[in-house]
Amino acid sequence: MIVSCWSAKGGAGTTVVAVGLARLLSERAHGALLVDLAGDVPAALGLADPPGPGLGGWLRAGAAVPPDALGRLEVAAGSGLHVVPRGTDDLGDCTRAGVLASLLASDARPVVVDCGVVSESDSVAGVLAGAATRSVLVTRACYLALRRAGRVGLRPSEVALVTEPGRSLSAADVEQVLDAPVRAEVPLDPVVARAVDAGLLGTRLPRSLVRALGGVADAACVP
Repeated sequence: MIVSCWSAKGGAGTTVVAVGLARLLSERAHGALLVDLAGDVPAALGLADPPGPGLGGWLRAGAAVPPDALGRLEVAAGSGLHVVPRGTDDLGDCTRAGVLASLLASDARPVVVDCGVVSESDSVAGVLAGAATRSVLVTRACYLALRRAGRVGLRPSEVALVTEPGRSLSAADVEQVLDAPVRAEVPLDPVVARAVDAGLLGTRLPRSLVRALGGVADAACVP
């Protein structure tokens, strides 16, 4: 089971949502895998940047890599959560994105993919977002973000809406524009912001994030 988290505009909070979901799933399913396409997951979890090759190197290496090479990239992040870091290499084209999606789909653990910003459906991130069992668009109630999401060419299965005071658009408006249900409303919370700034999401999730994402995590655990 793959849950992809993606956005069409930077600054939406995709990494925070992906890390939160992966942490919750690791607790409820006794283990989870978090795949980092955007590059910010280690910092959010309070981990040092892993040395050596990452996912970008695996994608670029082609079919010559050993069958267990992807597993060798995993880094333990505590509480049954493992991370496949992006590394320093560029992800390249989407030649091996389908192979990656198939390998992740065969993993016995729940897999969460932080796709970051997706601007084209045929990019590596776009392929993973489209191949996921559950495709979660992370967005704010902003017309520009919704407009960009409509241009990507991917239809999310659900939306994680980052809410803040003063927005003109409601969750119902977002659902109507995207033709997808809002499964989580994630409030802009200073406590979450401080946890992210300090790299503390790996040790304890703020309560507001647990409340917002708990339903999505529970639904993802249902076959």
